Parts: sequence; structure tokens; C-alpha cells
Amino acid sequence: MKTYTIAVIKGDGIGPEVTNEALKVLKRAGERFGFAIDFRFCLMGGCAIEAAGIPLPPETVDICKHADAVLLGAVGGEQWETLPGHLRPEAGLLALRRSLGLYANLRPAKVFSALRGASPLKAEIIGEALDIMVVRELTGGIYFGKRGRYEKEGVQAAFDTETYTVPEIERIARVGFEMARRRGGRLCSVDKANVMESSRLWRETVTALTVEYQDVALSHMYVDNCAMQLVRNPGQFDTIVTSNIFGDILSDEASMVTGSIGMLPSASLAGDRFGLYEPIHGSAPDIAGRGIANPLAAILSAAMMLQYSLEQPEAAQTIEAAVGEVLQTKRTVDIYEAGLTKISTQEMGDAVCAAL
Repeated sequence: MKTYTIAVIKGDGIGPEVTNEALKVLKRAGERFGFAIDFRFCLMGGCAIEAAGIPLPPETVDICKHADAVLLGAVGGEQWETLPGHLRPEAGLLALRRSLGLYANLRPAKVFSALRGASPLKAEIIGEALDIMVVRELTGGIYFGKRGRYEKEGVQAAFDTETYTVPEIERIARVGFEMARRRGGRLCSVDKANVMESSRLWRETVTALTVEYQDVALSHMYVDNCAMQLVRNPGQFDTIVTSNIFGDILSDEASMVTGSIGMLPSASLAGDRFGLYEPIHGSAPDIAGRGIANPLAAILSAAMMLQYSLEQPEAAQTIEAAVGEVLQTKRTVDIYEAGLTKISTQEMGDAVCAAL
């Protein structure tokens, strides 16, 4: 029997609650599909600050580097917001991404048929099936460029620099092309090439790769138009590849088109099979410990891990199908509709296991 080593960072707030349900589903999937998982638990975020005084202990990085993949709950909370930036929980996540070389962020925005009514968009705009994958560059661009403050004509000024190299663009573009090749065969590269020089280099570099991916239909779109089209006609998109800041914004917009941030997983990849998997929602400390958090984003993150890092695509697809089945009759409070059964965090995990 194949055994995988998974580093588990439950994190803060609702992180431990939703992660526990994802672990439960992973164990059940292993029983059904004939593999085992060795969970290695470690700390990051606020819980690490409380235990070790820093948001990312060295032993956590070591455990993650020796694992097949990492599963993360969520980090952060009000009690740590007054700390210096480098000591806040979120700094631990940024540092872990850098340490593990996680440069490609995958954010699917998929509408389960049972939740079509939860979208803020009209049913005729959503269509019968919405399934978009946003591929975001994660370790470059304006978030990691040169920044600073200075005095200009007697007033304070600040700057942030957007910088990309051709190799950085090529490697994220290849992830986008490969993803589109496995999906609907359409890749939309999003930039601001009419204004920004870094976007002009981005567009030139992505276009040059089409000789290697002639089976993928490449299109280009300015980021402001893409933001508009995501709410005007989201079904036109299959796979989107874009820079760090544009991907940050557009993936959040795409997530809300689906109607519930509590449903959406994500993956951060290092280019090979290794990756970190986490729900896109935050730690939600206001509902922590109440048993009402929606664990489906964490469960679907575990499914992504099976798909992209553990080479268990059948198990991943079966978990997704199980989630879709459960949603027909059972919901946590955030997606509850009259006439269905309202269930707790733990009961949702149990229901998905039963459907498996």
C-alpha cells in the first residue's frame, strides 16, 4: 500500500475545525482507494506565535520540506493584529511560500449545480455549469518588488515596483498552458499591456510559448475588461493566467461569482508535484469553536492535493462528486436554504465520508 506523508498546519480560528474534517475525508478516501497517509502536525500563524514566539518555526519548514504535500487550515486573528508586520501570522504564510518555492497559485471557481441559486449573478448569466481556473503568479511582481517611502515637495510619498523577468513569466505561463490543456483547451492571459511595460513583456513572453502549445487557444485581455467580463459573461473563461496582483484581485472576484467563499479551495505549487493546499477563506475567529464553519473548502482542498500532488485523480473526483451529492440535501449555515437539513461542521464531514 502506498503511503504519503502530509504536513498538516491546522492554524488559527476555524482552521483546526475545518482541517479535522478534511483529514477525516482523506482517511476515508485512502480506505476506499488503497493508500495510507502519515499526517505530520506542525504550527504556523498565531498558534505558533503563542507557542514559539514567531509565526513560522524552523521545524515547521523542515517538516513541510520532507512531506509530499502540505494541508493548511487558516491563519490570523484580531489578537495578533497589533504585532509588527514581520511577526504577524500572515508573515508566516508568506515566508513558508518563499521557503517552499511555491510560485504557482491555482484557484478554481466552480459552481456546484445545487448552489447555482447562491450566486449573486442571474441564473441565465451563470449558465448550466461554471468552472474557471485562475492561475496566479505567486512569488514575483509588485508584492515582491522594490518599495519605499520618501519626501516629495514637502509631502510623504511611497512607491511599489512591478518587476518580472522572462523566466518568471515563462514558468507561470507554462503552468497556465498545461492546465488549459487538461481542461477546455482555452487560456486567457490577463495583463495591462496598454499601460505597463512589465505587462508588455508578459504578453510577449506568453505569446512566444504558443509554438509549444499549438493545441491550446490563447487569448489576451486587459485586467479591467476581465474584471467586467467575469460578472458579465463568466462562462467565456476556462483558464486564466495572470500576475500576482491581478490574480489576487480577479480570483477573489471569481470566487464570489460562485456565491460562497466557504466552498472554494486553492493550491500553491512549486512546479512539480509538491504543493500547499488551503481553503481561500480566512480564519473567521468570530465563529471559531461554534461548530458552524463550512468545511467543504478544506475538503475540496484535500481533493486538489490528491489530484495534483499525490496522483490519485479518481479519489479526487470521487470526493468532488460526494460533495455535490451531499449539497443536494444538507448544508452548513452559510449556504443553508429552506427545506434542506442544516448541519454542523462535523456533520458535514461525516456526510461527505458517508457519500464516499
